[in-house]
Amino acid sequence: MNQILFAGGFGPFLTLIGTPALIKVLARKGYGQFIRDDGPRGHQGKRGTPTMGSIAFILATLLAYILTKLVTGEGITYPGLLVLFIMAGMGVVGFLDDYIKIVKQRSLGLRAGAKMSGQLIVGILFSVLAIQFKDDRGQSPASPRLSFVTDFGWTIGPVLFVVWALFMILAMSNGVNLTDGLDGLATGASVMVFGGYTFIGLWQFQKSCANAMTMVDPASCMEVRDPLDLAVVASALMGACFGFLWWNTSPAKIFMGDTGSLALGGALAGLAICSRTQLLLALLGGLFVLITLSVVIQVGSFKMTGRRVFKMAPLQHHFELKGWSEVLVVVRFWTIQGICVIVGLGLFYAGWATG
Repeated sequence: MNQILFAGGFGPFLTLIGTPALIKVLARKGYGQFIRDDGPRGHQGKRGTPTMGSIAFILATLLAYILTKLVTGEGITYPGLLVLFIMAGMGVVGFLDDYIKIVKQRSLGLRAGAKMSGQLIVGILFSVLAIQFKDDRGQSPASPRLSFVTDFGWTIGPVLFVVWALFMILAMSNGVNLTDGLDGLATGASVMVFGGYTFIGLWQFQKSCANAMTMVDPASCMEVRDPLDLAVVASALMGACFGFLWWNTSPAKIFMGDTGSLALGGALAGLAICSRTQLLLALLGGLFVLITLSVVIQVGSFKMTGRRVFKMAPLQHHFELKGWSEVLVVVRFWTIQGICVIVGLGLFYAGWATG
């Protein structure tokens, strides 16, 4: 429990003091955001705002995890390291994309093939490593089975597991990327989901089959490897994003860029896979799913009928063009995300309570 508190404290402290310094460095180098001409007119005033600010919360998360281990004397675990790896790895892919956008002064960074290749390499490495490193109880960081609030069904095998894990990683990282279009929207939504995973990890630790206290009633235990360390990582991410939100909320002094959106999506997928809550992530991260669906619907409708369903996709821009202020869209979308997390945690508890 102390680890969770320390990680959740170090994270915001590091981003609150580190982000202003990063803003000055990025502004001095001229690393400003390029704004699309076909977007909402109000966004043109954001042109030149420093981007790649997620470097701050990525480093803060890594440092918060390390400092927590040093202060508490607890050891690192493979599940915790793997989630940090997928976060940092996807962040590197996003950084390359952002850097090319800035240097070329265009809205498109890496070529689609190069960007996808980078995501695939990181995703495959994570997926393969996640089913290695078994402990003395035979538990690997991830299980080659589908899961909702815990594993269910038959083992799908290592190959199908890697394919499924890749789908989750790509879907969630690109979902967060699509959501990152308004000041603080993706950051605030991510804080809520990481908060949910902090609770899930702590609950799984208390009910873990590896915990002697649960062996009185083995039927009530949850088979997850090192859930407490997953809660520590989630807490560090929640805190780091919360501190970054101070500078990222409207009017934003800095944007996270693809560096952050891909990193956050990768971290969310990694937490879901390692905590055996794969399908539950679709509800916990419901806002990201909703916004992704809006793009799929828009593109599908235009290709099949030549007509658009929304004024603009992703969905947040549709409401901007309908006359909603940016802050109004963000707050209402945060409300939707909060409801998704509450319902998701309710189903998680109900699933455990009913076995």
